Amino acid sequence: MYSKTTDSIRVTVEAQFLEDQSESEEDHYVWAYHVSIENLGLNSVQLKTRHWEITDGNGQIHQVYGDGVVGEQPTIDAGDIFEYTSGVPLTTPSGIMTGYYQMITNMGDSIHVDIPAFSLDSPYDLKSIH
Repeated sequence: MYSKTTDSIRVTVEAQFLEDQSESEEDHYVWAYHVSIENLGLNSVQLKTRHWEITDGNGQIHQVYGDGVVGEQPTIDAGDIFEYTSGVPLTTPSGIMTGYYQMITNMGDSIHVDIPAFSLDSPYDLKSIH
């Protein structure tokens, strides 16, 4: 598990290689990642946008921007946790993801919440360095 706290928002990520959805002979590797967003602050926040930077095993970077996560722009009250699971395919057997969320507090302040860098490793990567 990977975890990082920014402005009283703790983001924890755990990735899992999905063998049953991957085809190594076709250079298609798939991971699920589970994200937990915990509001440690005193104000509620709403997750408005996300930005992912996905780097494959060859160093190729793919940027992903979008509204919310998994079709939602959740409001997370003080002391609450919002969790979701998503997935990512790569053409290499390993990679790294990192990113950030843009959130708005109930006071109208915009905050940039970092997502910790996390490793995407598979049993097909013989030189795993992550």
